[in-house]
Amino acid sequence: MSDKKTMIEFSLEIDAAGLMCPLPLLRLKKALMSLESGHVVKIIATDPAAHLDFGVFVNQSGHHLMDITKQDNRQIFYIKKK
Repeated sequence: MSDKKTMIEFSLEIDAAGLMCPLPLLRLKKALMSLESGHVVKIIATDPAAHLDFGVFVNQSGHHLMDITKQDNRQIFYIKKK
């Protein structure tokens, strides 16, 4: 996890701030289905368990969690579609 400003190029941004499990994960899954392989989703979440949900999901699905940053109470994930 990093606290630096991350400059990762992404194809789609999802703001799931304020949503609780399982909604951020469902939005991520839907977004990934709409993208081609190699594209990156940036997803913003405030659910404290989001890193666990996303971590298990990417491990099981084969996608790649490129980076996680924290800004205040927000977690920002960059996930590359396999």
